[in-house]
Amino acid sequence: MKHPSSQAVYAHWNERRGTRAAPERAEIDPAAIRRALGDTIILAADFVETWRFRLAGTRVCALFNREIKGESLAALWREEDQKTLATLTETITVEKTGAVMGLVGRTDDGAEVDLEMLMLPLAHTGHARIRGLGVLAPSSPPYWLGSKPVTELRLMALRHIGPDIDGLAAGLTLAPAQVPEPAEGETAALHDGGRRRHGFVVYSGGREIPPEKVG
Repeated sequence: MKHPSSQAVYAHWNERRGTRAAPERAEIDPAAIRRALGDTIILAADFVETWRFRLAGTRVCALFNREIKGESLAALWREEDQKTLATLTETITVEKTGAVMGLVGRTDDGAEVDLEMLMLPLAHTGHARIRGLGVLAPSSPPYWLGSKPVTELRLMALRHIGPDIDGLAAGLTLAPAQVPEPAEGETAALHDGGRRRHGFVVYSGGREIPPEKVG
């Protein structure tokens, strides 16, 4: 994890879960991650297990030039990566294993931005819809942010993170001064409402993930 928002959210999630695989949603304190709220997302699964954005911070929505609450997570990814995403969300749900990803966001006219995406499991029982907490943030905000939307996300790198990785949070260097203050009402909005798993491996670069290595 390189982005300060990812570091802050992971450290809080890790502290709140204690010895468990994952904390419950109610245990996440927006005040503790207030500087990261603009980059924070909460993910929910509907009745056919399609993951959707339950909440998305203002800076996340700015990437797409619209409010993305209620939209399908998979719909934002290019078709070639959607099978990988489906396997990833199943892993997060069943095995309570999170992931940090390197993505490239692409606009219709070919402009690109490097993004970091963090997805962490939240404890749930039965058919509870809330499944994940995460971050989606650009490595460096592009000059065109807010003037044209990202229309496709491309997966470039993937690493699983989970309860068997000891001491990771202790090794994080938080830099709250580098993360903008949350927008007005964002704290209240949150109250609303490299190990190998399943054949996944980490790729440090390249434009494609070989299909025989994933899923």
